[in-house]
Amino acid sequence: MSVLVILNEAPYGTERSYNGLRLALALLKRPDAGAVTVFLMADAVLSAKRGQNTPDGYYNIERMLRRVTAAKGAVKLCGTCMDARGLAGDELIEDAVRSNMDELASLTLSADKVVVF
Repeated sequence: MSVLVILNEAPYGTERSYNGLRLALALLKRPDAGAVTVFLMADAVLSAKRGQNTPDGYYNIERMLRRVTAAKGAVKLCGTCMDARGLAGDELIEDAVRSNMDELASLTLSADKVVVF
C-alpha cells in the first residue's frame, strides 16, 4: 500500500504539519505500510529548511523530516512554492527533493491513500 501525505501549513504556528509528520512516521513503523511520501506545498516547504533551531522540549520539524527519509520515506517539495518563498535547493535537508505539480498528480493517482493536512 502507498500513502501520500500532503502538508500545506507552515512548520510552526499551528500543529497541522507536526501532526501530518506524526502520522507519516507512525505509518513508516508498520511492516505493512508500503511506500510513504510526504509532499510539502505552500508554507509547508519551509519545513524542509536545514538548520532549524527550536527550544528544548519543543518539536523540531526538520528532525521529523529527517526521520521520514531515514525510514525510507520520500520528502518532495513544490518547486513553485519554493520559488515564491525564496527557498533554494541548497538550503534543504538532505534527501528532500524539489518536485512539481505533474509529479504530485502522478503520486496522487498512484497512491492507495491520500491524506491532506
